Amino acid sequence: MNAPTTELPVVVIGAGPTGLAAAAHLTGRGLTPLVLESGPAAGAAVREWSHIRLFSTWGELTDPVAEKLLAPTGWIKPDPATYPSGGDWAEHYLQPLADVLADHVRFGALVTGVSRAGRDRIVDAERETQPFVVHVAHADGRQERLFARAVIDASGTWATPGPAGGSGLPALGERAAADRITYRVPDLKDPAVRTRYAGKRTAVIGSGASAFTALAYLADLAKGADDAGTKAVWVLRRGISGSTFGGGEADQLPARGALGLAAKAAVDDGYVDAVTGFRTETVERDADGRLVLIAEDGRRLDAVDEAIVLTGFRPDLSFLSEIRLGLDERLQAPVALAPLIDPNQHSCGTVYPHGHRELAHPEQGVYLVGMKSHGRAPTFLAMTGYEQVRSVVAAIAGDLESADRVELTLPETGVCGGAGLFDAPEADQAAGGCCAPAPQLVQIGAPAAVAVGEAPAAGGCCGA
Repeated sequence: MNAPTTELPVVVIGAGPTGLAAAAHLTGRGLTPLVLESGPAAGAAVREWSHIRLFSTWGELTDPVAEKLLAPTGWIKPDPATYPSGGDWAEHYLQPLADVLADHVRFGALVTGVSRAGRDRIVDAERETQPFVVHVAHADGRQERLFARAVIDASGTWATPGPAGGSGLPALGERAAADRITYRVPDLKDPAVRTRYAGKRTAVIGSGASAFTALAYLADLAKGADDAGTKAVWVLRRGISGSTFGGGEADQLPARGALGLAAKAAVDDGYVDAVTGFRTETVERDADGRLVLIAEDGRRLDAVDEAIVLTGFRPDLSFLSEIRLGLDERLQAPVALAPLIDPNQHSCGTVYPHGHRELAHPEQGVYLVGMKSHGRAPTFLAMTGYEQVRSVVAAIAGDLESADRVELTLPETGVCGGAGLFDAPEADQAAGGCCAPAPQLVQIGAPAAVAVGEAPAAGGCCGA
């Protein structure tokens, strides 16, 4: 603690894609990173969805500076045009990168608190001159206190999924029904998991890429000769519109567009029944122990055997309670970033590049990056995280010219459908704001349904 602050390491929380990229950039600028990962290996969260194939290609999933760090080891970048699974990403990129960083990465190290040394969040006196203090609980039971010149929180949101309850709180009875609820996309190739859903009626709650994936998986399961009784009930808080299934062929990430098309096919082919404007308030059990979902308007769904809740994620801010953060009151994202990603203002799903200025907080030297920087907003790409840490590390190094420069163009989603109507229950969401005109109504299962690729052209803040 007596060392000059500039001689201390930069603590990076999380050894996922964004955290490891931050460490690579710090190394490249001659700064010392110290990555603290609560899991036992690099990409611990990614490994929990190892069975899912990403909709970004290898060419979009590796950081250029990290590649340079890996090159002397003989590492060969996978075919840039191919799509890895989460397991591939962890095994062939994240773990080798952590291995190169060696002692700069510590596993089994859970960050339990971050503050200024000798200053709680109230104290102003000499605050900016004090190093950060990071409290760590190790897997072997040890507790440690570390000092840092800056803190980059790339811990993600994977450990804090959203509940089924439409209010943002668990529905009544939701916790008691935990034996029949999962908050992850199940691996239906695993025989034990397959048995859980085969021939069963399953509710899928959510409307994003994860929900699309689960619906497509369940539809494929239902097509099997032995699993013909498999049925999915898609529970949406919002209505069905031309943007519900994503950008389809208009999406500049083709695999992302294909996810929505697969979900639409599952509905059109009768493997999935859609229930719209349904905000779950209560989860009850019937006489057989199956789950009955009840909406706030009193509607009751027929009993289901299982529920897959995919309502997004939220940041864990508990260990940052002594740090002065500037967060948007709705999204829990940095104040300057929130207007760019707020689904109440943007239904396009496209996020534009941003850097250290949008990610700054009243507490100088602290940055939330990666998925965590987006708070509760639903859209994030690995490329976004890599650009974030490039800018943030340049700022920490004092190179503001580089930090302020935008070095990334992100792909458009091909979706644009109104503003201020996030989770609106009406099927034909009205137009307005930056993303007009309104989407066209999709009639589920009807031959004349509007093709996903026919979403209205974007304009204004949605980019054209």
